[in-house]
Amino acid sequence: MAILCRRKESQYYDSVTLMTVARKIKSISGIEDAALVMGTKANKDLLKETKLFSPELEEATSNDLIIVVMGDEPNASKAIVQAEDFLTRRTIQAKPFGEHQPRTLRSAVRMGQESNLALISLPGQYAVAEAWDALHYGLHVLLFSNNIPLADEIALKRYAVDHNLLMMGPGAGTAIINGVALGFGNALPRGPVGVVSAAGTGLQEVSTLLAKQGVGISHGIGVGGRDLSDEVDAMMMIQAIEALQVDQGTEVIVAISKYPSSNVTKKVFSKLEAGTKPSVVIFMGESIAPIPNQHLGRGMIIFANTLQEAAMKAATLATGGDLTVVDEQLDQQLIDLQSQAYKLASLLKPGQRYLRGLFSGGTLCEEAMRIWFDRIQPVWSNVPLKDEWKLHDSKRSHEHCAWDLGAEEFTLGRPHPMIDHDLRISRLLEEANDHSVAVIQMDVVLGYGAHPNPASELGPAIEKAKRIADQNERSLIILLSITGTDDDPQNLNHQQDAFERAGATVLESNAAASWLAAMIVVIKPPD
Repeated sequence: MAILCRRKESQYYDSVTLMTVARKIKSISGIEDAALVMGTKANKDLLKETKLFSPELEEATSNDLIIVVMGDEPNASKAIVQAEDFLTRRTIQAKPFGEHQPRTLRSAVRMGQESNLALISLPGQYAVAEAWDALHYGLHVLLFSNNIPLADEIALKRYAVDHNLLMMGPGAGTAIINGVALGFGNALPRGPVGVVSAAGTGLQEVSTLLAKQGVGISHGIGVGGRDLSDEVDAMMMIQAIEALQVDQGTEVIVAISKYPSSNVTKKVFSKLEAGTKPSVVIFMGESIAPIPNQHLGRGMIIFANTLQEAAMKAATLATGGDLTVVDEQLDQQLIDLQSQAYKLASLLKPGQRYLRGLFSGGTLCEEAMRIWFDRIQPVWSNVPLKDEWKLHDSKRSHEHCAWDLGAEEFTLGRPHPMIDHDLRISRLLEEANDHSVAVIQMDVVLGYGAHPNPASELGPAIEKAKRIADQNERSLIILLSITGTDDDPQNLNHQQDAFERAGATVLESNAAASWLAAMIVVIKPPD
């Protein structure tokens, strides 16, 4: 098995392009693995960890493209050439402005004089400069790029606030502006609920759950995962809340965040309370525990424990319903899930005791672990709730555990698991061979930019996983939640039917799947 590599100096490609080409290369006969990345130090370190590094790449800089292929010698050489060819053809075909493609932001602004937003996906050092240019041109910015220094994020957002602009990101993968989805987004109806979120799949989960209740979105503003830190001081969440407060199409506001600073949380609450519109807040904490009744209403703020609860309460506020009905519905849901858990747990054999979560959405992974927290501990993970619960080897299972497979350690030069299911399939089959596993929980995220037909790949893998268990006289319970709508290109109903035919139990939300998963392993038969 040979490892061949090529360094292309001063050639930049965005991560989506590189992931797409890497997937094509990996499908070539005789190729074991492949990675296409920019030559940042972090990427080179990850190449070393995944045994795809060659000393000749040591001098590569963040300006340089790295192509690495592992396979038998003749096919690996051909794959390198094909990767270069794929990249060349994609560059030639990319002509968003017709025959003339602008080479700079300045020329793009001149050609699209009515444009008021720039979406930026570049290496961190270049993304910052382009973001400054965009803001100086008076454009709102969606900064898809990661690895932006904290000081630059603070400076960019401070300027945006001073000039009444939105500076979404860095690391903002999802936004919905005037009904138009940017990045990873879903096909959603227009409606009265505005969402501001420091969690990408959290925004998708809430907005699609609203759509399932017949309630639409006015705007979905992603602010980046660090926005509610002490350093950034929620500058963009507060700016977005102010924008939604005066937006005539927004009647209800939903605010979502993970791990917010307590000081910053107070500022956000004060901003929401000072407005005239009701709001629903889900700021995820370490565990999901009942919120005392006296905290259920502070001014215009309603609190939620899960993304599903946030969507239900926002829909109720938007339609003039009774919030106590939501509490009753959620209580009944838990009763129904408990009954379902007993039925499913009765299928398990002695020794089947562990829960494994294979997630493509980081927010959904965290929500699941927080729901599990009060019923099963410890929960090991590559993104643990507690530092001492971090997996020593992210590629190996240990007791109850969950993976965010969209984390950088798993996506180096590879498509994100929302786009490509190879990594999750291999992990699923490995867990199916573990006789101690009782339940496997997964999320499936639909929408623009996601895999065009997840069930076509994950469905057969689920069937195979269940056959493996059957052959060993075990039952394997596979729970799924699907984040999406019937109007998404993949069609929610079509996907749900296909997954259920494959043998998965499909739940209405990630929260419901997480509650059911935890209930089953608590009920498990004695060893």
